[in-house]
Amino acid sequence: MNLSFDNTQNAFAYKSTADLKKAKFLISAIQSPIMVTLATKVTPVLMKYGMPINGILRSTVFKQFVGGETLEESARTSKLLGSYGVQVILDYGVEAKEGESNFDDVTEHIIEAIDFAATQNNIPFVSVKLTGIASMALLEHLNEAPRLRSGIHDSESENAEWQRVRERMYAICDVAQEKGVGILLDAEETWIQDPIDRLAVELMAVYNKENVVVYNTYQLYRNDRLIFLQLSHRIAKEKGFLLGAKLVRGAYMEKERERAQQNGYPSPIHLDKEATDKDFDAAALYCIQNKETISLLLATHNEASNIQIATEMKNAGLDNNYNRVHFSQLYGMGDHITFNMASKGYNVSKYLPFGPISEVIPYLMRRAEENSSVNGQTNKELVMIKRELARRKHKK
Repeated sequence: MNLSFDNTQNAFAYKSTADLKKAKFLISAIQSPIMVTLATKVTPVLMKYGMPINGILRSTVFKQFVGGETLEESARTSKLLGSYGVQVILDYGVEAKEGESNFDDVTEHIIEAIDFAATQNNIPFVSVKLTGIASMALLEHLNEAPRLRSGIHDSESENAEWQRVRERMYAICDVAQEKGVGILLDAEETWIQDPIDRLAVELMAVYNKENVVVYNTYQLYRNDRLIFLQLSHRIAKEKGFLLGAKLVRGAYMEKERERAQQNGYPSPIHLDKEATDKDFDAAALYCIQNKETISLLLATHNEASNIQIATEMKNAGLDNNYNRVHFSQLYGMGDHITFNMASKGYNVSKYLPFGPISEVIPYLMRRAEENSSVNGQTNKELVMIKRELARRKHKK
């Protein structure tokens, strides 16, 4: 393998020295759980009471992790990334308030993002969170309702509210199929995930006959997801459609464990990171071994996992840009992986949220909390940034 993630000149070529210094400061700050906890509690309150902090947020955490407030602003970011061979996954980062009109509004924004993506040469995917177009209460009800022998949940077929959710997703997927844009259906918490999984399979059976339009997301920190991925693949083969699989480690670990403890059921999360890594890498390998019928999107900042799949591709005689394998990292993190893979011709993207700054705050606060809890990752980011700053200083 000639793939290495050590070239900081490749990794940060798109950032000015001033931007790198800001990134160094910000990532250093979010290494402190105390500072992150304080910021996540205070920021929403300050915004609620109209305190003038938008400028601070825009020049720091927003600039680091978000593509822009509008599609037009995101276009500048995506074009910059595209000039380095990096693709983009667009995500309308606004979390919908409850209510049918709000859910319809989010649907329209997602469709606008798909239309926009189709005009760009480096935006192959748009991400969709079902909680943006469906109520949590509905998803929880469907998740808990007893199953009938058909596999459908009791009352689901008669539920008008669920029917509207399905109609929104079909409208989104119709446009995506027409425009040649992939849809990544995000994973959510375990207590609402079951109806999302079943809708994902339903959509894939319709839209993934010849090409993969719809991808479901598998959170491998869950101890049942490797088996569920294999089951999804078996269903796909039986029903004659291609499986779209986005693999992630997971985003709700503390919340999941706490809820399991409070409600007296076994935690659905692996006991340790080693078990999660083992299942994640096994799932990725399974997808590569079944590349004729599975399209894989490997969404991870784990260097070993990316190297493993790149090695498997080489061993299988696949080109680096083989169209059924895609790698992805978050915008604002993992640049040493993204840009070095792009320089070798791999299909690799940045997950790029966009939306009004006041509405994207929940996403930004979650990102800060996640990063503060994964110390090894932020340490690596800092090491790479410091190394590049030192290289630029020495070059002068």
